[in-house]
Amino acid sequence: MDHKLVVFSFFSGSGFLDLGFEKKGFDIDFVNEFSQSFLNAYIHTRKKMKLHIPKYGFHNTDINEYFGERRMELMDYISRANKESSLVGFIGGPPCPDFSVGGKNRGRDGENGKLSQTYVNLILDMKPDFFLFENVKGLWRTEKHRAFYEELKEKLHGAGYCTTERLTNALEFGVPQDRDRIFLVGINKGILNKDYYKGNQLQEFPWANHIKYNIDEVKNLVWPDTNLFKEDSYLDKDDRTPKELTVQYWFDKNDVENHPNSDFYFKPRSGLPKMKIIYEGDVGKKSYKRLHRWRYSPTVAYGNNEVHLHPYKVRRISVAEALAIQSLPKEFELPSNMSLTDMFKTTGNGVPFLLSEAVAEAIKDYLEVAVYKKQQIG
Repeated sequence: MDHKLVVFSFFSGSGFLDLGFEKKGFDIDFVNEFSQSFLNAYIHTRKKMKLHIPKYGFHNTDINEYFGERRMELMDYISRANKESSLVGFIGGPPCPDFSVGGKNRGRDGENGKLSQTYVNLILDMKPDFFLFENVKGLWRTEKHRAFYEELKEKLHGAGYCTTERLTNALEFGVPQDRDRIFLVGINKGILNKDYYKGNQLQEFPWANHIKYNIDEVKNLVWPDTNLFKEDSYLDKDDRTPKELTVQYWFDKNDVENHPNSDFYFKPRSGLPKMKIIYEGDVGKKSYKRLHRWRYSPTVAYGNNEVHLHPYKVRRISVAEALAIQSLPKEFELPSNMSLTDMFKTTGNGVPFLLSEAVAEAIKDYLEVAVYKKQQIG
């Protein structure tokens, strides 16, 4: 491709989504995250992994400031990137508990729900060449939230963007976790070859090119159910299921026992007797779900009293183990001075690394064939 692919990242968290894009050839040149704790972790892990510092910096800013006193600053960064013959994209997943089925369900009127509108408004104002919008499946599948989602799309279409969307499960891409997310990709019609869009829809977008597993086939496999819990027990794996999609495979792959975050886990003052009687693989309860070593995990989420227990130890899972279930490279670590609450929150909020890589690669592949000219921005 003649153009560099430059990303402006919003709601960046600790950089899970960004890392996937970076590993697939995008330059992360701008990072914005409202939580100082999450942003500190983002900076820490980039330093540890020897990744470049974003050209336009790290910004601990409320996104609404880019409609006010910081609007010209952001426009200047985009203009500078455009002058270097770059395709500029916005990526982000606004906080989503207001759309989550198990969350607050306040929708567009919730404090977090409003941020989805704000992110779309920023896209409409700044007009990047392409964008990615990520959110929970509740925004797409719940009737009242879906109406709001369709309104957002209509505004984007009206501003000249063609879009494509997919409800995606992390298991499809080799992540050991049953996690659904909606991804909406948009590209400015002004830079597209006419053969690659029809009306407001992108045509032939390669969503399926990087899928490793058919989700229906995975869920219909005969996975182990439950086993009597025994501390530090040994259990053979059934060869009929993919090892890559199991918790234990990722624990081994990331050497979680020797990871810098291995000793970071919540240690309750009470509850240990309860932990000991929960079977390995019993994840049917609201709280105190014990993972099965030879099965995939439920969605990584640690709020609302949800507790994930180690398959064969009398404790909750560690930060290192949660990061492994999010399919992050073992070199990825969170800073030791980060609070446990923030460690688990940022881990649960993040897009699984292998999923972010796959989405990034699909976007890159499409831009390489579908873009015929660079948009000129005044």
